[in-house]
Amino acid sequence: MNGHSEQPVSGARRLREMLADPSKTVVAPGVYDGITARLALAQGFDCLYMTGAGTSMSRLGMADLGLTTFTDMHTNAAMIASIDPSVPVIADADTGYGGPINVANTVRAYGRSGVAGLHIEDQIQEKRCGHLSGKQLVSREVYYNRLRAACKARDESGSGIVIIARTDAAAGKDAEGNGGFDEAVERLTKAADIGVDALFFEAIQSEDQCKEVIARLPKIPVLLNMVDGGRTPIISNERANEIGFRIVIWPTIALEAVMAAVGKAFQTMKKTGKTPEEPKMGPAGLFEVCGLKELMAFDEAVGGKAYSNS
Repeated sequence: MNGHSEQPVSGARRLREMLADPSKTVVAPGVYDGITARLALAQGFDCLYMTGAGTSMSRLGMADLGLTTFTDMHTNAAMIASIDPSVPVIADADTGYGGPINVANTVRAYGRSGVAGLHIEDQIQEKRCGHLSGKQLVSREVYYNRLRAACKARDESGSGIVIIARTDAAAGKDAEGNGGFDEAVERLTKAADIGVDALFFEAIQSEDQCKEVIARLPKIPVLLNMVDGGRTPIISNERANEIGFRIVIWPTIALEAVMAAVGKAFQTMKKTGKTPEEPKMGPAGLFEVCGLKELMAFDEAVGGKAYSNS
């Protein structure tokens, strides 16, 4: 006996356990930094989604037009996954950031950092948000090579990270003009043959199309992307479960809330010269959201006294 506790269950393994129950749907609110991750965890969500759009906007101050690099995305995903390793984090990995070797490196790095799952898409490198117009796709074979690389890296690394194949074909075309609903089904059907763990059909247009997606795709978990004001009509998590989706992500929930609340606070400051009248949390309350009590308890447990009077 060395006194060490048992090895905790990895996020990837926990996510796989959650997906193993065909009656359950994993719900993941979109987070993009430590504060939004902490707020979601405080509400008891058992899975988080690191939004690429939110990462671009919060880290770079830029719209989601493919400006984030592998380093931007990996660093953010690793930080979010580290806050509570027992809660799985699914992260955007865009196109994988290059050719097959780059994709493999992305999968290995995300896996080493404790990220539970990631999605790889079929847009060209100069990509954009999936709910904007004018998306251009790579050929089927380039896309399939990305997925083969992702699956091979997953298997060889032993991380068990969940590989989610995303296609934007429903609202985009490749250089040969291939696109549309049937093309999206074709690409995701092949993705399942290659060995991905879940499927992501972007920009579904209606609830009837939701049902058709589930009916026509292979019987592995399918993800539903719920973006307020986007191309897909908003349905509840319960309805998504009834239709057959196994994962639901809400990428912009925190962005929408923050934009409105912070914008209003700044507007008030500009007009009145002081902060809004609403009750304030104060420094202690703010820090408690981000682990103040746990950090102080740890310090005390090992003999520290720096925070005993805090």
